Amino acid sequence: MSRFIEIVEVGPRDGLQNEATVLDPEARATFVRRLEAAGARRIEAVSFVHPRLVPQMAGAEDVMALLPPAPGRRRIGLVLNAKGYERAVATGVEEVNLSIAATDGFGLKNQGMDRAQQAAMVEEILSRRHNAGPAEAAPSLSVTLSCCWGCPFDGEVAPEQVAEIVGRLGEAGVDEIGLADTIGAGDPWAVTRVVEAARAAAPTARLRLHFHDTRNTGLANAYAGVEAGVEVLDASVGGIGGCPFAPGATGNVATEDLVHMLHRAGFETGYDLEALLETGRWIGQKLGKPVPSALSRAGPFRP
Repeated sequence: MSRFIEIVEVGPRDGLQNEATVLDPEARATFVRRLEAAGARRIEAVSFVHPRLVPQMAGAEDVMALLPPAPGRRRIGLVLNAKGYERAVATGVEEVNLSIAATDGFGLKNQGMDRAQQAAMVEEILSRRHNAGPAEAAPSLSVTLSCCWGCPFDGEVAPEQVAEIVGRLGEAGVDEIGLADTIGAGDPWAVTRVVEAARAAAPTARLRLHFHDTRNTGLANAYAGVEAGVEVLDASVGGIGGCPFAPGATGNVATEDLVHMLHRAGFETGYDLEALLETGRWIGQKLGKPVPSALSRAGPFRP
């Protein structure tokens, strides 16, 4: 199986946003550069959220200023609203990832907007992009839908509810739609159902999957996504991460664990596993604790 699986590295954003230790912009920029040296081509480098709400993400503009353009690399800025989008575009990020929620409960807690308000916000941003002149070349835009397999406030989320939103995004012309298991509620069979429903709702959109390993199902869910034909997965080196607005949410699928599994199966990722392990150990030292990835404890299998 020589099929290529793209892994979007989210450690500098999702990985750091829930940590007690707050790293300065210089350390975060170094983190990005180390991950790029390990093979990351798309990397969620910053988040344009209010620093009062997520102090770990303060200074996004400073981080981007320390990251000169790198050919073949795309630095992604996460945004939650139109103001965040404006900030992101001003920094010259190559991609903006707009995060919205599949449920009213999480949308109100995370962004202060229910689903209807979020839909209006997405339409506003898309309209702004459509009306931009040639001198205002905008970065590419992806949209991530959180809580696709369960919400800490609204409970179970039906595949049909996810598919309805995905369908609207597809009709609006969003090229890539991320489906996120924000609290690690999914299982491999549910992943298959949601992917099939989303693909039917937006057949021309590229799907990306984002799993948290809260209940030890992250790699199994990634496997199910790959088997269902998805070719883009998010991961965070070391397995660090979590969401400040999702009680009990722990880290993302560890990039090194995912890369090891895929490489063992014959897939290609473009990552250097040893460099990932070194970067995982480095960020653990910066955070003052060991990272939770399995490979950081057991190491790769070397026959």
